[in-house]
Amino acid sequence: MIILGLTGSIGMGKTTAANAFRQIGVPVFDADAEVHRLLGKGGAAVAEVETAFSDVVCGGAVDRDALGRRVFGDADALRKLEGILHPKVRASRARFIRLAESRGESLVLLDIPLLFETAGEAECDFTCVVSAPHFVQSDRVLRRPGMTPEKLAGVLARQMPDAEKRRQADFVIPTGNGRRYSLQRIKSIVTMLRRSAKGKRARPPTRYG
Repeated sequence: MIILGLTGSIGMGKTTAANAFRQIGVPVFDADAEVHRLLGKGGAAVAEVETAFSDVVCGGAVDRDALGRRVFGDADALRKLEGILHPKVRASRARFIRLAESRGESLVLLDIPLLFETAGEAECDFTCVVSAPHFVQSDRVLRRPGMTPEKLAGVLARQMPDAEKRRQADFVIPTGNGRRYSLQRIKSIVTMLRRSAKGKRARPPTRYG
């Protein structure tokens, strides 16, 4: 089974790309969705977060906005939160991979926003990054409720630059030219990797980007 890691900076279209992989039958592990479950009502991380950050839990769930205000711009607080969440996300990811292997899947996708920043690529056979021009990225992000240029700058400061992600990735999916173009790239990548898995080849013949 081939494990493909998907990443991309904020506003690059990673969620749309992950959904496209799902639509063509690739099982997807969504790290963001797992964090939501961990912080939701009854989630496995709620008690630890409540101990570490007072007044961020309400009704048995973590208030993500309140938590965000506590960690935004505070590197120590962010590291504390990551120390709680990252091990639990990794454990869930490992369960997802074991289940996919037991079903005989040839290809799975790990959707991980900070794939390279957390050295998650070590668990992947190949990596893929979604990318768009900076002006497209900014326009998408600043349309989100409550987002400001200052907040965007803060997020980007914690993420690896897009150019470096593209340099490290095996595959690049441009998302600034319309969904049809992006979907064609995704289908090509999936076809290549499934053939690679079937033939038990170590890697595709060339980098695709």
